[in-house]
Amino acid sequence: MAPGSDFASWFSDAHVLPDFTIEPVAWSDARAIALRAVMDADMATRYPHVDEEIAVTEERTAALSVDPDEIVTVLLALDPDGTPIGHVALRPLRDEWEAKRLIVAPSARGRGVATALLAGIVASARDHGASRLILQTGWNQPESVALYRKLGFEEIPVYEPYAATMPKSLCFALPL
Repeated sequence: MAPGSDFASWFSDAHVLPDFTIEPVAWSDARAIALRAVMDADMATRYPHVDEEIAVTEERTAALSVDPDEIVTVLLALDPDGTPIGHVALRPLRDEWEAKRLIVAPSARGRGVATALLAGIVASARDHGASRLILQTGWNQPESVALYRKLGFEEIPVYEPYAATMPKSLCFALPL
């Protein structure tokens, strides 16, 4: 897909895709919590912080934390049998809108789940008046970086709350 193209345009009004559906849920939805736990385990493997000072770990944990009251949209992707296979959330961050906690279950990767979830979050951000969508990822997530670039996201400087605690983060923005 060419940079700048509107990948959200293929996202159907019914939010039903060939082999999965997307539905809005609460941040507290048990299925969403379970997928975020899968993501946490994956990130702990990709970014082991051995021999790190406790204060540094605490600062990074605080930067990555999400206040449930700030979340305006949570989308869950479900297989036809109801199995949760993907998750993403949207929150305001200062004068921006940030996609958070995008995860696709390993068994569902390569099916367009992440693209569909991002399309839904783009639509939600637009509904909230956003002019661009930002997100933070890491250098050890090359599949995520490749997807964001393919969908037209452009790399931007690391922003807070990540700049101080994770200055080597990769951050991206998509003009809306």
